[in-house]
Amino acid sequence: MQATPQKPSAHIELVPAAPEQESIIANLLELYAHDFSEFHHLELGPDGRFGYKHLPQYWSEPNRHPFLIKVDGSLAGLALVKKESEAVWDMAEFFIMRAYRRRGIGMKAAHQVWSRFPGPWQVRVMESNRSALIFWQRAITAFTGEAIPPTRIEKDGEPWHVFAFVIM
Repeated sequence: MQATPQKPSAHIELVPAAPEQESIIANLLELYAHDFSEFHHLELGPDGRFGYKHLPQYWSEPNRHPFLIKVDGSLAGLALVKKESEAVWDMAEFFIMRAYRRRGIGMKAAHQVWSRFPGPWQVRVMESNRSALIFWQRAITAFTGEAIPPTRIEKDGEPWHVFAFVIM
């Protein structure tokens, strides 16, 4: 029996998004919102877009950081990071396009984000988004080396899980 050749490992880049790339982030956020609308009611605006009202703040506020995620040079997703308070980093939004999911790309990208911002972190996940909950449990455990149990909270009547951990 002949062995199947292994596909070479993808090169995953976390690229800080420049102000002139805001429209690229906005377009990716539309795909993200479409996927997310399966778990949470989101209204389309009159222009047929979901929109993301806080996006301009990622280039005007020092504690917000927008990133493009690329795989072998091609766009594959985004990460929006913000400092929730003076002390806690928050994965505000994280999106990997469907074509790149279940290949370890999201996990490697999340690990690159955490490596850039040491200190206390939180990752929030809607309880109804089971696949995201499983993803974040695995990604956080792989990075920290320990299972971090989430805390269950309610926000606007919706159950959420919040992972809190520290990156040294």
